[in-house]
Amino acid sequence: MLSGWISKKFPQERLDPETIKIHFKGSAGQSFGAFLIDGIKFILEGDANDYLGKGLSGGKIIVMPPSDVSFKPEENIIAGNTLLYGATSGEVYISGQVGERFCVRNSGVIAVVEGAGDHCCEYMTGGRVVVLGPTGTNFAAGMSGGIAYVWNPLGNFDFFCNMELVELTLVETEKDNHELRKMIETHYEETGSQIALSILNDWQNSVKKFIKVTPIEYKKIIESEKE
Repeated sequence: MLSGWISKKFPQERLDPETIKIHFKGSAGQSFGAFLIDGIKFILEGDANDYLGKGLSGGKIIVMPPSDVSFKPEENIIAGNTLLYGATSGEVYISGQVGERFCVRNSGVIAVVEGAGDHCCEYMTGGRVVVLGPTGTNFAAGMSGGIAYVWNPLGNFDFFCNMELVELTLVETEKDNHELRKMIETHYEETGSQIALSILNDWQNSVKKFIKVTPIEYKKIIESEKE
């Protein structure tokens, strides 16, 4: 409703980043931050249900547990299923794990999470996703665009990935190294994530444990554009 009101009142304008910043505490229901537009930032201290960031359209969403919790956020689920369904642009940083179908049909959002259930990045066509934790099965099913980086200290991620349309590589180029590190740095700045901090503090070794997931046809397009 907030995004709709702003779009109607200022149809030809785009708000500067974080023009409107709203801090929530508690448990959010379904579709928290759905269709959020440029210039609006939602910060949630608590947890969220399904469809968070559905159709995200340029806004920024931060989800983290309260600062006084005794558990490790990266080992606990903080948000539900089908997050960022059909999202087109914006940023999302989640300190904790999420349910199934994270970033399904994402076409342009930057998202960092600390673990995800089955079918993560399903039918993804664009954007960047970083998973700083375990994933469920069928990762990247139908993924035709965008890039995902997955923290893989156990070396078993290929077992969980659907290899039909994608290829797996290490983070080999300076550009990829910089892109990945920048997203993790922003995740730490926004959420205070301790798993992000530990990875950054040992970056030279940590980056070797990430797997880059790239759709094969998408890679061909990028290479042809370079030529």
